[in-house]
Amino acid sequence: MLLSIARSLPLLCGLWCAAGTVLAETMPSLADSVEAFDDFPRADALEYPDWFKLGFLDLPVDLEEAIAQGKQGLIVYFGQQNCAYCHKLLEENFVLPDILEYTQRHFDLVPIDIWGAEEVTTLDGEVMSERDFSLRENTNFTPSLLFYNRDGELALKLRGYYPPYQFRAALEYVADGHYQRESFRAYLARGEGRMVFEPGDLNEQPFFTRPPFNLDRRFPSTRPLAVFFEQGDCHACDVLHGYALSEPAIIRYFADFDSVQLDMWSDVPVVTPAGERTTARAWAAQLGLFYAPSILFFDEGGTELLRVDSVVSFYRLDNVLNYIATKAYLNESFGAWRLSQRR
Repeated sequence: MLLSIARSLPLLCGLWCAAGTVLAETMPSLADSVEAFDDFPRADALEYPDWFKLGFLDLPVDLEEAIAQGKQGLIVYFGQQNCAYCHKLLEENFVLPDILEYTQRHFDLVPIDIWGAEEVTTLDGEVMSERDFSLRENTNFTPSLLFYNRDGELALKLRGYYPPYQFRAALEYVADGHYQRESFRAYLARGEGRMVFEPGDLNEQPFFTRPPFNLDRRFPSTRPLAVFFEQGDCHACDVLHGYALSEPAIIRYFADFDSVQLDMWSDVPVVTPAGERTTARAWAAQLGLFYAPSILFFDEGGTELLRVDSVVSFYRLDNVLNYIATKAYLNESFGAWRLSQRR
């Protein structure tokens, strides 16, 4: 059943208050919740704020300069000028004083245009175009942010847009070195103590297969598989089902998919596409999932093709489903396919 609104949000402040950081001062609120929005490409091109580091795209030099200023590392931002989610990051996250101040204090941020032809020197010394760098890093959804520590090592990768409370957590997760000891999922879980919402019904869809959840694809199926990881009392899940998944243009795709829905915090038995016997909770942890809803797509043989584990609305989901439904994955990656569609 559709739930009208989430009755609770992750109490990440518990962890942040213990750490004594400025992020602890901002409790998650309904203002941070995900709302349905028009994610079609914007007519107006995005303008980078003046604190973004524009230059020669020499990332080793950029990292050295960040370290010289006492910062904890470098954020490499992959975006598009007309991307609605990129606009959302700048217009809703980076306008919040605490997020802006904390980001500037701990990181330098270098923007990459995923369609750009400018040369980039990567942190491992390779020289390639912005577009090729984006493809190499599988930045399937913009904005994608790669957080590098002071040693030039990747500490965290975010693909897509996340609401302010999770974005704050990501900043602190890297800046305070939590990535050295635990996964981002575990960090978020400690922030609430359990990272479990109050029990609640999941949203239903007629195309969801009922349990038992035997997803074993060691003997290949004839159809791709979509696995929805959700949780009870989840406002973002309600928005997905009440908006994008209520559209006939989206629903029609699932006639050609096997689709299941799992409560990512439940102990319901699952046999994974690789044939492993586990539970929904343990599998979600193994996959490193921390955002609900997350949708993972597998091919007929059980290989993961793509995951949507950030805020998603109609336009982005339609593109993903088109890529899977047309079996374009047999010939090219999602990034390469998007490039071919752009031409």
